[in-house]
Amino acid sequence: MVNINDHLDRAEEILAQLVHFDTTSHKTNLPLIAYIEEILKSAAVPYSLVPNDDGDKASLFATIGPEGPFGIGLSGHTDVVPVEGQEWHTDPFTLMEKGDKLFGRGTTDMKGFLACMLAALPLFQTAPLKQPIYLIFSYDEEVGCTGVRPLINKLGDDLPMPSLVLVGEPSNCQVVEAHKSITSYITRVIGHEAHSSLLHQGVSAIEIAAKLINHLNEAQQKLQSTQNDGRFDPPYSTVHVGRIEGGTARNIVAKDCEFLWEVRALPNFDGSEIAQTMMTFAQGELLPSMKTISSETDIITDQITSVPGLASSPSAVSLGMKLANQNESFVVSYGTEAGLFEDQGAASVICGPGSIEQAHKPNEYIERSELVKCLTLLGRVAEHQSS
Repeated sequence: MVNINDHLDRAEEILAQLVHFDTTSHKTNLPLIAYIEEILKSAAVPYSLVPNDDGDKASLFATIGPEGPFGIGLSGHTDVVPVEGQEWHTDPFTLMEKGDKLFGRGTTDMKGFLACMLAALPLFQTAPLKQPIYLIFSYDEEVGCTGVRPLINKLGDDLPMPSLVLVGEPSNCQVVEAHKSITSYITRVIGHEAHSSLLHQGVSAIEIAAKLINHLNEAQQKLQSTQNDGRFDPPYSTVHVGRIEGGTARNIVAKDCEFLWEVRALPNFDGSEIAQTMMTFAQGELLPSMKTISSETDIITDQITSVPGLASSPSAVSLGMKLANQNESFVVSYGTEAGLFEDQGAASVICGPGSIEQAHKPNEYIERSELVKCLTLLGRVAEHQSS
């Protein structure tokens, strides 16, 4: 059995470097990717880059071991969520150690997993691998899992298709076999301006938006009363309005209003039904009276992102539990890239270090013991690929 503590110091050293790179989703990840490239080059590990159209971001796919079938992919995203507006007690882009906890943006979500992947390189390279191990680094997961899609589209063509992908999102290194889908929307209301003393001559975009949001709230209440999948917390699909903006002044009937909203749907529920039902309500109950005031009024809903839910294949769950040395799998309510891999034909489960309770929060941290669990898991991956 491999002595994982031999690799722990290296994992912490790499994690400190990864945290130092500010890879907030609206920024480039290329300096971090260049750092990973140097590690791979020094270990003589072949890899391919999949850049975005603008050339300011890239995913990376590396191969360790022989070519052939039955490869296991280890996948993680390089981007992190913003720190602005959060009260941090330390520099979020400098790894700080306090007892068994390592603080910094992305330590849990999910640079801790990336650090373990890279720290395990010597472990992988000294193992007598009979099947390959793939290291997959993506970008823009936090804004809709958009960055990994061009790479996934190459699997089975320009890049080898893994037989299993372990997506290392924070799950306390427990195997997750299912998660909800996420579909996000922007709804724009075009009203008709008027002086607020002549309210009857205008169409308030804010008032119409409020009616639409109330309709979404009613849809949420219906889901809450009719759905009950006890595996999930909460056990029903959710509808959430996260941002609203509109109007010009207190005494002007608002011409414009828009709001951002999302549906997180159980795996067996089509979340797009909520948008369709809302627009049917808008076209039947709201637009006719709006048009009597002005033909230029309108209600428009556009889909922004769509992340499929995950329902892992039984074979993926079985192998995932074997690698994690567990007898039980779980489900989560957050979304990941795993559903995209699964849909492309690469069976996937989630299994990574850290707790989702720490993700996206100020003073994010990962416990050192979680890195040990992750390195132990990767040791089992190497053993399995050598058997």
